[in-house]
Amino acid sequence: MTCTCKVPKNPDIRISLPAICFVWQIAMIILFGLFVRYDDESDAHWSEHKHKNNITSDIENDFYYRYPSFQDVHVMIFVGFGFLMTFLKRYSFGGVGFNFLIAAFGLQWALLMQGWFHSLDPNDVKVDFCIYIINADFCVAGCLIAYGALLGKVSPVQLMVLTLFGITLFAVEEYIILNVLHVRDAGGSMVIHTFGAYYGLTISWILYRPKLDHSKNLSGSVYHSDVFAMIGTLFLWMYWPSFNSAIADHGDGQHRAAINTYLALAASVLTTFAISSLSAKKGKLDMVHIQNATLAGGVAMGTAAEFMISPYGSLIVGFVCGIISTFGYLVITPFMEKYLKIQDTCGIHNLHAMPGVLGGVVGAITAATASESVYGHEGLVNTFDFEGNYAKRTPATQGGFQAAGLCVALAFGIVGGAIVGFILRLPCCWGDPSDENCFDDEVYWEVPEDEESIPPILEYSSHMVGKNTDMMSQSNYTVEQS
Repeated sequence: MTCTCKVPKNPDIRISLPAICFVWQIAMIILFGLFVRYDDESDAHWSEHKHKNNITSDIENDFYYRYPSFQDVHVMIFVGFGFLMTFLKRYSFGGVGFNFLIAAFGLQWALLMQGWFHSLDPNDVKVDFCIYIINADFCVAGCLIAYGALLGKVSPVQLMVLTLFGITLFAVEEYIILNVLHVRDAGGSMVIHTFGAYYGLTISWILYRPKLDHSKNLSGSVYHSDVFAMIGTLFLWMYWPSFNSAIADHGDGQHRAAINTYLALAASVLTTFAISSLSAKKGKLDMVHIQNATLAGGVAMGTAAEFMISPYGSLIVGFVCGIISTFGYLVITPFMEKYLKIQDTCGIHNLHAMPGVLGGVVGAITAATASESVYGHEGLVNTFDFEGNYAKRTPATQGGFQAAGLCVALAFGIVGGAIVGFILRLPCCWGDPSDENCFDDEVYWEVPEDEESIPPILEYSSHMVGKNTDMMSQSNYTVEQS
């Protein structure tokens, strides 16, 4: 006789989650009321600003130039990252739902943090698309990457705390890298991907679960969950050129960033398919590789996106990334879990950490080898912003600072992740799941009892196919009778 009783779902977040959401949102309202204002291009005094600065048309408002890129990045954050995390068979609600929660909170906190660091007047944070709105999504991306390592193993309360500290660390790290060191990193290979990945991996290491194999039956995917995750992959893949070029310099820099990313992504797809097929006995493809490693070229091209790396150089970067990322899923992830005690649910080490570091190295080498014969004098100055205090900086020196920026990103990710990890380990009302209940939506969500594994659209399709089959059978029977 088999036991049909279910393991009790132990966490109770009825008080802690509403409390943290209400308190922090009220805090955002107060802080925005005290510090945040519209910038000149979104304020009602825009007409006066136009006359004062000899602007002849509303089309010169930066909104019309930046908003298309902002839309693409926004879709990547909420749809791309969200659906990419729905691959677990019983954690689709948590993947896309908690992605939604921490992104909505994170972008508000990011607007404040970036405004305080970048504004000349910390008491008057101006909100504009050019700097803060798009960069707020970039901040959130770093925390969503970290979430990938912890998917299914932490509570929404822990995720909110992770985001609060993650955004704060990101703002400080970004300011040091981009403003103090004057590093170029338009697509965030270092600032976003390297930091976010090692931040999440370090927290996962601190929160190691020795009995996680008790939830092993839920840690995999099923057919339809992989299909939904592939939707996230395709959204990310299509919009990644916008991600890397969104805040690049107007004109040729932004144009070049989109082209280089476009080519790197295409190359990484082919090598991912190749390595995935070679790794299987009969050449069968693994959907995990296709969902993730095909995006690695976009990650690695982030730093050098607006540089003169040349089209074939972009293809080489994508070619290499597809190989190392797929190899990571095959070899490095199991090694890290077995010997380093790092449980990486989504494999962010392979998609973000290694390609992010490679992108930082490629950016440093490309910057160090830049010359006027390739860029032209004015092009060299514009690409690396060799103006003002940096007018005498040489490409070789810039390459050294690019490498230093990579070290800063690694340090902030690892040290910051260790601090936050220890905070999340403190005995508190986190409401985190037990090892037996990881990767299960029933812990935090109301899951329909009559829906086990088939999504509505597939269930409806199966019903219609069955109905049509019955109708055809009845028709054939009538013909035979006639």
